[in-house]
Amino acid sequence: MIRGADDYEEEEEETPMLQLSSFNPTVGRELLPQVSAIDDHKNTVRTGTLWSTIAHIITAVIGSGVLSLAWSVSQLGWIGGPVALFFFAMVTYVSSSLLADCYRSPDPVTGTRNRSYADAVRVILGEKQAFLCGLLQFLNFYGTGVAYVVTTATCMSAIQRSNCYHNQGHEASCDMMWVSIIAAIMSFCYSSIGFGLGIAKVIENGKIDGSLSFFLEIQDTLKSTPPENKVMKKASVYAILVTTFFYLGCGCFGYAAFGDNTPGNLLTGFGFYEPYWLIDFANACIILHLIGGYQRGG
Repeated sequence: MIRGADDYEEEEEETPMLQLSSFNPTVGRELLPQVSAIDDHKNTVRTGTLWSTIAHIITAVIGSGVLSLAWSVSQLGWIGGPVALFFFAMVTYVSSSLLADCYRSPDPVTGTRNRSYADAVRVILGEKQAFLCGLLQFLNFYGTGVAYVVTTATCMSAIQRSNCYHNQGHEASCDMMWVSIIAAIMSFCYSSIGFGLGIAKVIENGKIDGSLSFFLEIQDTLKSTPPENKVMKKASVYAILVTTFFYLGCGCFGYAAFGDNTPGNLLTGFGFYEPYWLIDFANACIILHLIGGYQRGG
């Protein structure tokens, strides 16, 4: 006798997971297809929605690098620049759609959850590929940490120079390059120490935990209905549209404003001098964003 989904929900407390162990989930789903909606991580409460997912993706994707797009467009020109942005938007959409289907395996709707990118690589490609993926992720962590520290120091320097230019004129010598140099040296020092300690801990544990790819972690916050992969694909479309709009805006209008003299960064390269308080505020926002991003990446 086949009962409805409500009946299974009522029995959920008496027979958690209905004895669908990890040893043979496929057989269990064939016998009881209605249970596929039951969460296979009972200690995790998932409340994510389409809109929270869009917010997470936009927060993770849009960073201070958007301020350098104007320089990139100036190198490619009015045709090559926008075309390149649209091209990579399409590449991002295709890759995100494929990755959304990797959250559950072997079936993208009813399969077992892969709660991180490393888990997905381990299940789909094997343990050796997962280990290689983990090493690349640690290298990425290292590079990202260094870049965040250097960018934060550059923005702090830009705030000081902005006030200096406002008080002493645009031709004043307000160079604070030494701050960035010292910050870069310090970041390499403690990042190298952290990198070495991380490798030592991995060797001690004999495995690699965690993930740098935020995509599947965001998908892991979604409710199981509607199917996570469908919600994630829709959220990716909306997020890519929003980010592409900002990328085109910063890149094309920055190029239109400065032409071939477009600075490498619209805020720290001093394409703008006034209003100085607005430049200071924007750089402070970048600093706070990078501090939050550093914590998220760690």
